[in-house]
Amino acid sequence: MCAHSIHHHKRLNGEGLANYLQLRPHPSASILAGVRSLPPPSPPLLPTCALNSTSNAFAGRKTTFRPARRLVLGLGASFWAQSMTTSGAFGGKSFLASARPSSNVEQVLKNVEWPEQFPFKEEDFQRFDESSDSLFYESPRFVTHIDDPAIAALTKFYSRVLPPSNSPGVSILDMCSSWISHYPAGYKQERIVGMGMNEEELKRNLVLTEYIVQDLNVNPKLPFGDNSFDVITNVVSVDYLSKPLDVFKEMSRILKPGGQAIMSFSNRCFWTKAISIWTSTGDTDHVLIVGSYFHYAGGFEPPQAVDISPNPGRSDPMHVVYSRKALTARDMRAGKHRLFQVGKGVRWSSTNAFSIAPYHCPL
Repeated sequence: MCAHSIHHHKRLNGEGLANYLQLRPHPSASILAGVRSLPPPSPPLLPTCALNSTSNAFAGRKTTFRPARRLVLGLGASFWAQSMTTSGAFGGKSFLASARPSSNVEQVLKNVEWPEQFPFKEEDFQRFDESSDSLFYESPRFVTHIDDPAIAALTKFYSRVLPPSNSPGVSILDMCSSWISHYPAGYKQERIVGMGMNEEELKRNLVLTEYIVQDLNVNPKLPFGDNSFDVITNVVSVDYLSKPLDVFKEMSRILKPGGQAIMSFSNRCFWTKAISIWTSTGDTDHVLIVGSYFHYAGGFEPPQAVDISPNPGRSDPMHVVYSRKALTARDMRAGKHRLFQVGKGVRWSSTNAFSIAPYHCPL
């Protein structure tokens, strides 16, 4: 889902991104071991992507696909949309973004000293394919974009951190939603809104009570009142946002005090539509990137990260960066800080604010 001229980016490793962002380690703890200087200059790279093939000549094989940059730009969204439908040559599977194995994911956001100003540039949010996202997503894709173990890990995580099913007055927004939200089986709430790019996909999503079709890269303004939602979820789509700060500011506005925003992501993406800074960095860096969105949007508590990858190195990785809408002094006086335990890993309050405790998901 989801900005201008094409950015000829370099591959950034964990050290490079930390320096690029001008992140400074806390005196008592480093952000990433060995973060000191930028890596040596390297020529522009086109991300190498592995394709999972399920039909025609590609069936049963993994193929390294490196199209010429000019060719990629010339084809545009319509070609990729046709190629990635369920019946297309690539079986509807998304590409695998270049990324190093996850490392220290849960430590990345601890003791970060953020630069005073948002460190990213406009070119960091440009994409290989700047054609209309509405065109790219006009054909429904009834597929999943992460493998079954990663889906199971995410669903298990949700079962422990989402408000209990049928909690009175609870409202949830599933942002960048599709035909499935990966919530626990039978999960229900009074209001679960899906916001996505394809109406046919959203109609198939049985967990939703309503849906909205909206391109957040064209209009990041969320069509909801202040303090409307207890939880916002986003699955493997934060990497497509070309105006992330605008979106995250809106998320803060529409969340209830103490409400939670849960961004989950892997290393799989439609790389022609993912932002430049995402496709040129790795898993640990992605945690920093999403954490920075929470920090610079304002109105959130310090973001935290959880690694719920079920089988590191053997299945798709799965990471979560989450934060809670900060409580004001008025909220505190109203008692919205009172939390009590409801099952392992979750604290749920009578005011529908909750938080996530340290969590691991071995499957």
